[in-house]
Amino acid sequence: MKPKQDPGPRQEVHQTVRLQIDTKNAAPSIRISFTDQRLTAHGGLIVWSHFLRQKKFRQQLRAVLPHDPTSPNAYDPTDVALGYVGGILCGADKLSRVAWLQSDAAVAEVLGVEAIASQSTLSRFFGVFTQKSCQVLGGLHARAADSLPTMREGYTLDLDSWALLHEDGHQEGVAVGYTRLGLKPCHRPLIAGLAEAKLIANYWLRSGNTACVNGAAEFLRQTVQALPAHLRVGLVRGDSGFGDASVQETCESLGLKFIFVAKLTQKVQSLCRHDDTAWQTTEVPGLAVQEVELARSSRRLIVIRQRVQDRPQAGGKTLLELEGYRFQALITNLPSSVDALTVWRRYNGRADLENRIKELGGQFGIKRLCVENFWGTEALHHLAIAAYNLCVLLQRRLGQLEKCELNTLRWRLFGRAAVWSRTGGKPTLKLAVRGAAHRNWWREMLAKLTAPPNCHAVDSLQA
Repeated sequence: MKPKQDPGPRQEVHQTVRLQIDTKNAAPSIRISFTDQRLTAHGGLIVWSHFLRQKKFRQQLRAVLPHDPTSPNAYDPTDVALGYVGGILCGADKLSRVAWLQSDAAVAEVLGVEAIASQSTLSRFFGVFTQKSCQVLGGLHARAADSLPTMREGYTLDLDSWALLHEDGHQEGVAVGYTRLGLKPCHRPLIAGLAEAKLIANYWLRSGNTACVNGAAEFLRQTVQALPAHLRVGLVRGDSGFGDASVQETCESLGLKFIFVAKLTQKVQSLCRHDDTAWQTTEVPGLAVQEVELARSSRRLIVIRQRVQDRPQAGGKTLLELEGYRFQALITNLPSSVDALTVWRRYNGRADLENRIKELGGQFGIKRLCVENFWGTEALHHLAIAAYNLCVLLQRRLGQLEKCELNTLRWRLFGRAAVWSRTGGKPTLKLAVRGAAHRNWWREMLAKLTAPPNCHAVDSLQA
């Protein structure tokens, strides 16, 4: 339900209060009073709102939301979703903190929505989602890739799974599973990212006691088939959790090349114990490789040995009987023309997906965004990921060569104080920007945003 209208300002007995503060030379008092001006701490979100209009994101949302309100007093579901996404960009990581933006007098107008919904309205909104409607909502991620250019060698698709801790442990799907902190109540999502574009292509939420490989093959198939027709996947990468035969066979059925970490089974460990004649030195100090023939001619097993003394930050596992070394095994169907060292180097790029996961968890709120309904929680995450993808695309639109994280966007762009007013009957947003240099940067950035695509009026967000 919509909130009651504010009856307007009332006469107050004490209009001002004086507070003393410390400065270097004195203790002056500052007068505290109040204003009815429509002020916002997030005036820079007007850039975001205009970009969403360019991307026709409101129409995309309307097509994938399952809500069909019948009450004349109900919020437009699209406004509720856009208000929630705006809350994420402002730093909210709980529904109660999204609702707190109602106290910002102008943020709803800057976001282009009727109002920011209350916590109870948001909870009811996400309680409507089902498995089917979440699958439809997840289509936003593939839609975000529409504007990406075609790459001759194709894009690299990275797969990963991680644990989302929920210590209270009462929400649907929260179950005790393995985490870095031991056995804890958690969810265990699957995620797929396009490495070169730094976009998230797919996301599934799963119960915390789910094995990493469960559903991975179907997740991969769905991800690849949902991508725009002009985008080709040139390589699939994943850690040992995705090295299962079912995932490898799915890759081959889709005509995809892959590199997965192979588990260090006893058979693979026996290869690590060979004398030095079995290892081929490389141009990388302290790193040696050996390649093993497999029964399946289309697949290769590559074992990597790294000397800790030369490479203290090396990944991989240690073996008790071979101190001073770390070992890693990779299985791939790349042709033999791609040498073992190149395979290892191409796999190492997968680590960048860890940065995306960290940013989604800590800055887009996924670590804490959780409701009672399992599919409501997945919907929360889908919209947060949609916000992430749009932030990436916004930076591409502004000519940003290197992607910066959401915290940086908040400080430089979104978190700009402003006054909302009407000048000559027209809505006006006055951004609080001091100094000619900063104002020129904003003018250039706004010019870039409103210019036709591919016009690079702004080189970066380094303001």
